[in-house]
Amino acid sequence: MPNSLKGLFDRVRPKKYGRKQPLILLNGLAEQAESWYRNARFWGRFYDVHAPNFMAYEGDALHRRIRSGEPLSIDYFVEQLHTYVDQFVQRAPYHIVSSSLGGKVAVEFAVRYPTLVDRLVLLCPSGMGDTERLPIFEGSRVNDYEAIVRAVFFKPRKADRTMLTYYKRCFQSRRWKLGLIRTVKGTNDHVVRPKIKDIQALTLLIGGKEDKIVDHLEGERAAVEIPNGHWLSLPKCGHAPQIELPRLVNRLVVHFLSSPNPSAHPSFVKLLMNKPSRVLS
Repeated sequence: MPNSLKGLFDRVRPKKYGRKQPLILLNGLAEQAESWYRNARFWGRFYDVHAPNFMAYEGDALHRRIRSGEPLSIDYFVEQLHTYVDQFVQRAPYHIVSSSLGGKVAVEFAVRYPTLVDRLVLLCPSGMGDTERLPIFEGSRVNDYEAIVRAVFFKPRKADRTMLTYYKRCFQSRRWKLGLIRTVKGTNDHVVRPKIKDIQALTLLIGGKEDKIVDHLEGERAAVEIPNGHWLSLPKCGHAPQIELPRLVNRLVVHFLSSPNPSAHPSFVKLLMNKPSRVLS
């Protein structure tokens, strides 16, 4: 009992000083690093959280590459990630949590640099099947940000007003839309399914049963092919479980990344009693 109480106090009031294990967040296609707004603060109690903004569609780095005629490919984003952790984090191995398109980058990175990845969480990852239903290219929807929100969320009201305001501004920017469309063209056909058997890291794959973007069943089948893979299906959830079900996902991720013997279906007590990661020496 004393140990349980100590674990509870450590979770609520973690030590302020000391190094925690790095956690890298990789957002999806129609998102920015800020899309982890319901997760990063909670995970920050346990890990040193980094959310590199590779897909900044109005950013100079991305548009320099467009002007040079080079593709915005998954390989490009993988090497950008490697540069980021190698030069600005420098404390491998890393935990990685990814969403949607970020899952392609996470899988390729984990296969290419296995010693740099500790554990991996893939939220509704794309690239697990041959086809994906991107609302961005369905007729006039390239200008209809509300239609994209409806496609992503099982309950569109989960997208708060500030998010809608942000995307309304983005879709009025030709520069932003150019960056988005070039990224879609450079990454949409990239399939990572044949490579997941080579992932060495302990991996949790989470899918939303009401996902309209990627095939929920393909994600379930893919999880079986990962040597150390675990699968969790979330009912009444769309393509962004980290936003629709943040309380559950936040605790699930911490449990999976920190427990010696993690499960995709931990008990409520285990979710509640997560302890902050130990300070690294």
